[in-house]
Amino acid sequence: MRCPFCGNIDTQVKDSRPTEDNSAIRRRRQCPECGARFTTFERVQLRELTVVKKSGKREPFDRDKLERSVMIALRKRPVEPERVERMVNGLVRRLESLGENDVAVDLIGEMVMEALEQLDPVAYVRFASVYKDFREARDFEKFVGQLGSRVGMPTSWRAAKADD
Repeated sequence: MRCPFCGNIDTQVKDSRPTEDNSAIRRRRQCPECGARFTTFERVQLRELTVVKKSGKREPFDRDKLERSVMIALRKRPVEPERVERMVNGLVRRLESLGENDVAVDLIGEMVMEALEQLDPVAYVRFASVYKDFREARDFEKFVGQLGSRVGMPTSWRAAKADD
């Protein structure tokens, strides 16, 4: 493993242990050249996934990009990082177990929305606003209204809505 600080190609593993959900191996490494310490994660990859965009463009699936988009939706929300990690790991496993190397971006978006709906309703609406390309406040209102009627809108929301 190359040292990210000095570029030395020979680093030493000081400690290895599985992550909490056993989905990866966490390794603490040290560079003998500059003495810097850093952490790497080793994950099992069942298949090479390719994301097929709406335009037809194809690009390699990037787990980190998926995790970043979920974290943006969850910004300043009271959700533990371990729950996010489990959710992302579960999404990746589901995608890999589909049996297809090509995965439509729409399928990934729907799977993320489904997972976020269970994890945090505010993050779900935030993600949906980008994924469904909301243009106006009415788009939010319509979406939240559908959500409220589907899962039972809290009483305080119903009272506020009745005042409108």
